[in-house]
Amino acid sequence: MFLSAQISEMKNLTYVEIQEEIRKLQKQADEIRAREIADVIANIKEKILLYGITEKDLGWGEKQQKSSFPPLYKKGDLTWSGRGRQPGWVKEHLEAGGKLEDLLI
Repeated sequence: MFLSAQISEMKNLTYVEIQEEIRKLQKQADEIRAREIADVIANIKEKILLYGITEKDLGWGEKQQKSSFPPLYKKGDLTWSGRGRQPGWVKEHLEAGGKLEDLLI
């Protein structure tokens, strides 16, 4: 009921008045969010200490392995997966009139 009464009252406000209400509500929402985040962080820290949770347990602090893709193109000892920028040797081949298909493994 409270919200529907407020909405009904807002129908009579001007655009500028509504924008001011939005500004006030956003400020209030930001303050509430900051308080709630502080509570959540405190709770998380408490649980981490209580259970002895480590970064490793959370999957943090470990270096992510870069996924490698098998080479699709080859010229001599040089290879390229076909992902990312074309290496210089591929560009040279193409500029010399070659086709990318010529380099397929």
